[in-house]
Amino acid sequence: MNISLKLFCAMVLLWTSATKALQAQPAHSFTFGEGLSFDDLLAGKHKGSALRWIDVNTSDTSWYKEKDKLVGKGWPIGVVRSEKMYQNFILEVEWRHMEKGGNSGIFVWCDAQPEAHNRLPSGVEVQMLELDWVNQHKVNGQEPPIAYVHGELFGAGKTTTTPDNPRGVRSKSIENRCLGVGEWNRYRVVCVDGTIKLSVNGKFVNGIRESSKRKGYLCLESEGAKIEFRNLKVISLGEGYILPEQVVDVL
Repeated sequence: MNISLKLFCAMVLLWTSATKALQAQPAHSFTFGEGLSFDDLLAGKHKGSALRWIDVNTSDTSWYKEKDKLVGKGWPIGVVRSEKMYQNFILEVEWRHMEKGGNSGIFVWCDAQPEAHNRLPSGVEVQMLELDWVNQHKVNGQEPPIAYVHGELFGAGKTTTTPDNPRGVRSKSIENRCLGVGEWNRYRVVCVDGTIKLSVNGKFVNGIRESSKRKGYLCLESEGAKIEFRNLKVISLGEGYILPEQVVDVL
């Protein structure tokens, strides 16, 4: 077999393999970094695989890539979830709202499916509200506290948590560090054994503990407003002690 024929055969095999791989992808496959542990990093492995997402109850037009950004249109209300579950990990992401008063968030340790009476799943929500939300949702003429808008943490649905900075059963940030519409914010979310600590634009300002669920899926939320994500990365940590009832049901 001459070199040209060998090259042609190799290209055919490569194309066939690539086609099969693409056909096996979930509904969404956004190129976010995933899969590295600190052991991998110490071993010199610096390249993660793609963090792949499955559409739960949005649509094939709700999300799209725009260069290095993932854009969520906000409708219909619902989520996409990670292909696999996570227990202890660090999640980093940059996000920005493109509409005043926009609402969105990321769920961690959450169910694969939404509640029967809701379009959102049980889990721990890391809130992402745009700063003008307080002006648009006054109660008896009073604005909610600005610290509620950025980085509130709470158990959603059946999931319960203990707040570090209580606002009822929710935990509000002790300081407002978020930037407004059209400006990028950076979250670092450290999740270990039922405890979550949130850093906003370089400073830890909120946390919860004693989460009733400690292993589950990640979800990106579509909740009525256009939002953009970039530089989303998950670094897996070592497993901890966990009870069967602290793991969400596998779909």
